[in-house]
Amino acid sequence: MTGVTFSMAGDAAALWPQVRALLRDSMGARSFDHWLRPVSFAGFADGVVILAAPSAFTANWIRSHHADRLLQAWRSLLPEAMAIRIDASGDAALIRPVPAEPAGAPAAPATSPVADAQSFDARFRFETFVTGSANQVAANAARAVATGGRMSFNPLYVHAATGQGKTHLLQAIGAAHQAARPGQTVLYMSAERFMYDFVSAMRARETLAFKARLRSASLLMIDDVQFIAGKESTQEEFLHTVDELVGSGGKLVIGADRPPHALDGVEGRILSRLTQGLVVDIKPADFALRRAILEAKAAAMPGVTVPDDVLDLLATRIVSNIRELEGGLNRLAAYAALGDATISAAFAEDVLAEMFRASKRRITIDEIQKRVSDHFRIRQAEMVSARRAREVARPRQIAMYLAKQLTPRSLPEIGRRFGGRDHTTVIHAVRQIERLRGLDHDLDNDVRTLMRALEG
Repeated sequence: MTGVTFSMAGDAAALWPQVRALLRDSMGARSFDHWLRPVSFAGFADGVVILAAPSAFTANWIRSHHADRLLQAWRSLLPEAMAIRIDASGDAALIRPVPAEPAGAPAAPATSPVADAQSFDARFRFETFVTGSANQVAANAARAVATGGRMSFNPLYVHAATGQGKTHLLQAIGAAHQAARPGQTVLYMSAERFMYDFVSAMRARETLAFKARLRSASLLMIDDVQFIAGKESTQEEFLHTVDELVGSGGKLVIGADRPPHALDGVEGRILSRLTQGLVVDIKPADFALRRAILEAKAAAMPGVTVPDDVLDLLATRIVSNIRELEGGLNRLAAYAALGDATISAAFAEDVLAEMFRASKRRITIDEIQKRVSDHFRIRQAEMVSARRAREVARPRQIAMYLAKQLTPRSLPEIGRRFGGRDHTTVIHAVRQIERLRGLDHDLDNDVRTLMRALEG
């Protein structure tokens, strides 16, 4: 089939299975299955083959490591192919053949792969972040990172309990930095994503590209860093990334649900690096801040009128976190619109009765893990570790059981908080403890004791 010219997208699409077969043979089954099997044919126009990757990370990796091989495979079957475009999440880049240099010509300077344009949630901007005494320092530090030059502190470490605005700030930093310096690379990812990409790179023997991508960023932000606890190889790579990025003048922002000294299961060398910059916290919002957030949120709702006494009621009764506070307002507005009702204090009491009750006392998974660890005299880091010894596994199962009984968290979320475990592991733990409570008197007493302590 070599040498036959195809100019229609349908003909090019028919060649895609053959191109895939060529690629699988040339690069090996393992590497092909990991990186190129998820890629699909998306079109062919004006000499450009358009492919679709499942994520921006995968697209960037393919551009960086398999560009020449991809283009060669296509041109062996489709001579009209002059370039390849790989799209992912709205991002696109062309892979073009490099023209041959005449003999004796100086070598062209190496060019870095096209960087992915990180996308940030439009809702999370500095303009929509309401400040108060609980978050003023964190907000000012975030703006300094986003708009300033070389930081006097690096890294910036922001910690806050769930739903207090930490992720909003990190997203705002990224968006503002990207707008001010469009030519620079900004990367934002969770610690779980960092681990997943690192492991994937090791399996595909592409660790050098993984390292280069992260360490060449002008601004790298990693959220929920507590999830690297107990992951030794990931922590080693994380440490090297921090050292090289900061050493080369890149900016680093870390988000977590606790201060550095409370990161059980994280190496001392990492804790030292995280505390050498600026550590700031976002405290639970006081009434004034909760009221101001509600007022700003209500003002942004077209056609919705929320009386002051209703805003006061919500700010007084929903104290757990900002996310639930905003969720309560959204629910109130939706019920009013769907029921063609007027928002009043009585209406809010009726619609949000369950939320008001739940907000009285909220038990966190972190609190459960700490209480269970203390009770059984093990380190809290064991809750997220891979150890399966009985003296660790049983307390971990009890903590999962209590998380299911005492928190509104979903099974997948509980699993993630216990070292990234699958929801089926949580189901097994819950069923196991339910069964053992009827058979083991001592275990049942332990569970009852822990419940009383947590609920008290």
